[in-house]
Amino acid sequence: MTFETWIAFSVAAAIVLIMPGPTILAVISQSLAHGRKAVIPLAVGVTLGDFTAMSLSLLGLGAILAASAILFSMLKVVGALYLIYLGVRLWRADPKTEEFTTRSKTVSSRSLLANLFVVTALNPKSIAFFIAFLPQFVNPSAEALPQLLLLGGTFLCLAAVNATLYALFAGHLREKVKSEETRRWFNRCGGTALIGAGFLTAAMRQSS
Repeated sequence: MTFETWIAFSVAAAIVLIMPGPTILAVISQSLAHGRKAVIPLAVGVTLGDFTAMSLSLLGLGAILAASAILFSMLKVVGALYLIYLGVRLWRADPKTEEFTTRSKTVSSRSLLANLFVVTALNPKSIAFFIAFLPQFVNPSAEALPQLLLLGGTFLCLAAVNATLYALFAGHLREKVKSEETRRWFNRCGGTALIGAGFLTAAMRQSS
């Protein structure tokens, strides 16, 4: 793989990542609800979710999803319902109860990480995307595995940076606001965005 090919892939991947989808909406919503303390677990959750989706794609699940409407629909519905569940829970959250003790911060961090992992990994579009996207930049005359590892690692790094920046911005905005009523409004806006992302996920078609 040439350096020019790697740069082209990096630019294309960055553009894809910047465009808000269910994962980024989840990152923004959770950051608005929990502040900058959520940045690390959210970024780790996104990265692990993308790694899982990428691994499943390279193992062949992406091709299976592209061919099986039933399997695609099942995975899509599960992911959509989970987004809606997170949205309803966030919409109903009480800002008064969001000041955590040291112990509950740990539990909350694990929960945030798990939430973003599930949202990212269960997105069937992501799984199908990797199997269609990565091979476009692989040189067929060279060994494929090292190239796939480089491209996959680059994508994961960019995904982590992208999620971190979105989370930092939303978390910073959240922590500048002291009004309980405004924080409740943030929760409801974030919850509504997640519910909307859930319905959009449920409505998306199998073909890219």
